[in-house]
Amino acid sequence: MADPIRSYLDFEKPVAELDSKIDELRTLAAGGSDIGEEISRIEDKAKIALHDLYANLTPWQKTQVARHPQRPHCVDYIAGLITEFTPLAGDRKFSDDDAMIGGFGRFRGESVCILGQEKGSTTESRLKHNFGMARPEGYRKAVRLMEMADRFGIPVLSLVDTAGAYPGIGAEERGQAEAIARSTEACLNLTVPNVAVILGEGGSGGAIAIATANRVLMLEHAVYSVISPEGAASILWRDATKAQEAATNLKITAQDLARFGIIDTILKEPPGGAHRDSADMIARTGDAIAQSLRDLGSLDPVAIRTQRRQKFLDIGRRLG
Repeated sequence: MADPIRSYLDFEKPVAELDSKIDELRTLAAGGSDIGEEISRIEDKAKIALHDLYANLTPWQKTQVARHPQRPHCVDYIAGLITEFTPLAGDRKFSDDDAMIGGFGRFRGESVCILGQEKGSTTESRLKHNFGMARPEGYRKAVRLMEMADRFGIPVLSLVDTAGAYPGIGAEERGQAEAIARSTEACLNLTVPNVAVILGEGGSGGAIAIATANRVLMLEHAVYSVISPEGAASILWRDATKAQEAATNLKITAQDLARFGIIDTILKEPPGGAHRDSADMIARTGDAIAQSLRDLGSLDPVAIRTQRRQKFLDIGRRLG
């Protein structure tokens, strides 16, 4: 059944019209009309339209899907995959940052450290989490938790979903660039396995600060880039309306990044995107994380750190 409160993107208009028609027919059917066969026919048509549409998304359309307000967020993955989650707050230097969630819990019975950027799903929660854009204290909290996990031999799981680090004056005054660099360094220095998952947007240094991992997984319709398409268009052409062209040229899709060896695995999304079946997407992600941790489980601490460092050195040499 079509979700009556589902939010449709502009390019999904053909599917939205079919879903609306299905809802109208179901209302008639509830009143006694014998139109079950017609409903089934249009449902099949809607499924085919949705499949065909999502099989040929442009990079800009993928960007829109990655930003979909109903896409499952960090807190949804934690709720679905982590038991006994205990959040920890503060960087022990300035304050806490709700844009960066961090803590410890159990993933399929094993202890893990979880770091994640949370955008929020309502107006109130988006403001609380600053739309997922972390300040320096968020990255310093991440460093604190990574160092704690390393001390106790606990793997680190990073859930990435941010347009980028917060660019405000206060954040710059408190050393935003240095905090991001320290967080990236902390990732590289870990002697425990770390796995990062790009859930929606992986924006700039704000993403790489917790995504410098042994394994980088990425959802099929997520995007991962040094800058947003709008930002690139504003800088290159001084025209933000050229964001679509920028999205294509930046090579920000999972398919492009897998081809370049920047990510390791693409996680297939349900037809129509992760937001159409969040439970299925979360389960698929859990299976992929478990497989990555098993693959890394045979490596000793020195080999884990060496593998991670070599991975990123190879990317630089290959693309430099």
